[in-house]
Amino acid sequence: MEDGIATLEEKNKSARRYDATTIQVLKGLEAVRRRPAMYIGDVGSRGLHHLVYEVVDNSIDEAMAGSCNAIRVEIGVDNTITVTDNGRGIPTGMHPTQKKSALEVVMTMLHAGGKFDHSTYKVSGGLHGVGVSVVNALSEWCWVEVSRKGEVFRQEYERGTARTEVKKIGQRKQSGTKTRFLADGEIFSKVEYKFDTLASRMRELAFLNRGLKITLTDHRTDKTVDFLYRGGLSSFVEYLNENKNILFKKPIYIQKERDGTEVEIAIQYNDTYVESVYSYVNNINTIEGGTHLTGFRTALTRTINNYITKNSLLKNGKNGKNALSVLGDDSREGLTAIISVKVPDPQFEGQTKTKLGNSETKGIVESVINEYLAEFFEENPPVAKKIAEKVISAARSREAARKAKELTRRKTALDNAALPGKLADCSLTDPESCELYIVEGDSAGGSAKQGRDRRFQAILPLKGKILNVEKARMDRILSNDEIRTMITALGTGIGTDDFNIEGLRYNKIIIMTDADIDGAHIRTLILTFFFRHMRGLIEHGHVFIALPPLYLVRKGKKEAYAYSDEERDRTIAQFGNDGISLQRYKGLGEMNPEQLWRTTMDPETRTLQLVTIESAREADHLFTILMGDAVEPRRDFIQENAKYVRNLDI
Repeated sequence: MEDGIATLEEKNKSARRYDATTIQVLKGLEAVRRRPAMYIGDVGSRGLHHLVYEVVDNSIDEAMAGSCNAIRVEIGVDNTITVTDNGRGIPTGMHPTQKKSALEVVMTMLHAGGKFDHSTYKVSGGLHGVGVSVVNALSEWCWVEVSRKGEVFRQEYERGTARTEVKKIGQRKQSGTKTRFLADGEIFSKVEYKFDTLASRMRELAFLNRGLKITLTDHRTDKTVDFLYRGGLSSFVEYLNENKNILFKKPIYIQKERDGTEVEIAIQYNDTYVESVYSYVNNINTIEGGTHLTGFRTALTRTINNYITKNSLLKNGKNGKNALSVLGDDSREGLTAIISVKVPDPQFEGQTKTKLGNSETKGIVESVINEYLAEFFEENPPVAKKIAEKVISAARSREAARKAKELTRRKTALDNAALPGKLADCSLTDPESCELYIVEGDSAGGSAKQGRDRRFQAILPLKGKILNVEKARMDRILSNDEIRTMITALGTGIGTDDFNIEGLRYNKIIIMTDADIDGAHIRTLILTFFFRHMRGLIEHGHVFIALPPLYLVRKGKKEAYAYSDEERDRTIAQFGNDGISLQRYKGLGEMNPEQLWRTTMDPETRTLQLVTIESAREADHLFTILMGDAVEPRRDFIQENAKYVRNLDI
């Protein structure tokens, strides 16, 4: 017995041991394979597509250096990726300190590349010397062909390690680099690329790099798209506004280099009530903004305010003072803008490069906007007046909305007394354990209330279609009963200033509507509201779509639910064609509470679709098509995507 105790003590000592022998040193690219998420975010779909972006970013850097005007990206039938450019080609000569080809150094060593030398690349994007080597490390195999100074060289790799020497394989006049890789199935849960996801990023890069042609080809479907925009950022803004009513035809375009930083901005207003502003640093989408965005917003508000004051466009109130003041939000209502800066040494806050921290960039952008826009307003009074009128109208509406918001805020207290009467709340109070079903109509709401698990499932039935927020200002939005009910039930507040994800009362928000045209419309209206005014719900992964069955297939005592026409046909074939009874569900109300629970609400058997924002810009564009005033693009979109409607994502 004592021997047994002694052995256990020894084991515990070993488990607690922390000395020099426990310190591990990961060599080369081993660290990347051991902890891939540190370098590419995750090993799911987003990380997989990130591999493509990193290789393309190397080619984009050549374009920004003025050495490349064409990039080709190809998805192979086996989900390989090939990226080809006509840049200078990665150097292949012997590296002075590493005693191996510079190509091999770039492909197999972290923090190696030309991006650290401003004489080679004034500015660059990507992961600053780790991008292409990380792609190599996370690929089952990879090879690179370099055309440089009339000669072609090739090297092959396996999971980040060179498998061959750099070999000369021929001659070619055109310079450039061609990289092909197969993402490693040992790292990624699924190696399958989405054409639309890659197309969105390639389109974005083509907009940001005027005159650069990017061709995307999918050999799985024989689909090819060319992206080439001579207008650059102006074309970008026009693309975002193509289904909106614009206040003036030609975007305001600003390009200036100051103190080594290149500032490029395009601005255009439309008659909507939402702001669509996207910022970039060295082609990187800074989704959290930063100093360049702050400088832009400050200067825009100041310049518009100065113009309004100078031209006495606001009527005087009591005591000779303006009764109304213009704030930043007012100056950005209906604004579509792209801010792109090229910074030699960008400093980002956080590893994900989503917020620029360079303090000097704020002053540079601010001064450029102040100077150019003030001059533009003086030289283009019709455009300036339209902008000023839009901003003043926004300020007046904001005052009306402020009163409505205060009323809504008072009603969103988290005690049960403040919750809407139509909400059937759950008994648990921990948000992590709770979920809210937003249900179309009282009939389905009644079935859901009876069929739910009352401990953690809350039901909120909505009466009819909610307001289309794409066409409404905040004061009108907050006067809509159904929207106010949702705001109160969720507990987060609404809008840029008041929304707080910490107040969310339910971890899952599940939209459950009929599987018909009206149900799809209601679902889109709710998603539009969330996207425009409570976007954090989607960004934090709290919004889901319930997928109810379309059919009930019966044969004798056997029965099965089918969620698509294909599944229906497979089920019928499995049951045999004779004696089949088929019920088509037109609405949730046709199912009794037990059926609704079993098919759509039971966590063990239900199917939920997570609503994500893969690209906020593309989602913005999509919602404008679906919910805006223009009929033609909406009809075209529906006709093109009708067969995919059950799988439609933001």
